[in-house]
Amino acid sequence: MTEFWLISAPGEKTCQQTWDKMMVATTRTNNLSTNNKFNIPDLKVGTLDVLVGLSDELAKLDTFVESVVKKVAQYMADVLEDSRDKVQENLLANGVDLVTYVTRFQWDMAKYPIKQSLKNISEIISKQVTQIDNDLKARASAYNNLKGNLQNLERKNAGSLLTRSLADIVKKEDFVLDSEYLITMLVVVPKTNYADWQKTYETLSDMVVPRSTNLLFEDNDSGLFSVTLFRKAIDDFKHKARENKFTVRDFQYNEEEMKADKEEMTRLSTDKKKQFGPLVRWLKVNFSEAFIAWIHIKALRVFVESVLRYGLPVNFQAMLLQPNKKNMKKLREVLYDLYKHLDSSAAIIDASMDIPGLNLSQQEYYPYVYYKIDCNLLDFKV
Repeated sequence: MTEFWLISAPGEKTCQQTWDKMMVATTRTNNLSTNNKFNIPDLKVGTLDVLVGLSDELAKLDTFVESVVKKVAQYMADVLEDSRDKVQENLLANGVDLVTYVTRFQWDMAKYPIKQSLKNISEIISKQVTQIDNDLKARASAYNNLKGNLQNLERKNAGSLLTRSLADIVKKEDFVLDSEYLITMLVVVPKTNYADWQKTYETLSDMVVPRSTNLLFEDNDSGLFSVTLFRKAIDDFKHKARENKFTVRDFQYNEEEMKADKEEMTRLSTDKKKQFGPLVRWLKVNFSEAFIAWIHIKALRVFVESVLRYGLPVNFQAMLLQPNKKNMKKLREVLYDLYKHLDSSAAIIDASMDIPGLNLSQQEYYPYVYYKIDCNLLDFKV
């Protein structure tokens, strides 16, 4: 399970007592979850007005930062293409896997100094993650353009003889070049029609050079034949060829153009390789930054919400539960029994009840402070 429940409850005589009570209820007897204390430092409380406003702002910031974290993770998967199994090992926070980072969370004092007000800290995070989001858009756009252009060229060099580039198939000696009267045409003939082609190509028009056809290349379905004729017969020849299910390719032998195409492909391929390493490094670093910022927002939300709900002086225990998948419903019930005395109004909105028409702005409401953290950030299973 990569899902965690970050909850808080008021300190009883001591916060340790709150912790012990929760441990007894969820693990000692029934193994409903794996639990860790979630350490939140002594943050500056500020005024009640500021806390109420901040509660809304942090909810929006939480959604935004989570979306950026997921975007960076997903783009990492896109960039790694064939090595998708390597994605998870590149998605680290502070050099450790996400579950370890969350379960051993320590506030980063250097990045988010706790002498600052809560609003300032949230603004630092907002600015930092907005920058990551903007940089990601710019880098992804540049890399995707490069990748798209390369794929288009690769597509031109693959596929059926009816559509693919012929530059790497034909040679100079296959053509009559620089003739005022004669031209070499290239015709795609289905394999099943080879005999028909050999029988009829000389008579498709009045001015076809006898015995001038050669098979230059074959794929699974067709062959590419050259044939030489007089220039004035081109239109007539094309028309008759089409009637006989032979496809004339529009192709003029041009060494310069073909060379330019090959060079362009080499250049794009080299550019893509050059950009790949730095891009993956950037994604790793900024995924870590964004994820760390996200968990700090969760910590801020728990702090603000706990002060608003449980009052001053600040006295609550934040706890991180990793539910046992089979027992999630049971865990909710146990927590409800443990904390229902905190908020009588929460009694009517228990998680196990479905009250039609009651939409609690997508955030479940419980008598204790609760936020979900899901460390599975990719929409495919690795």
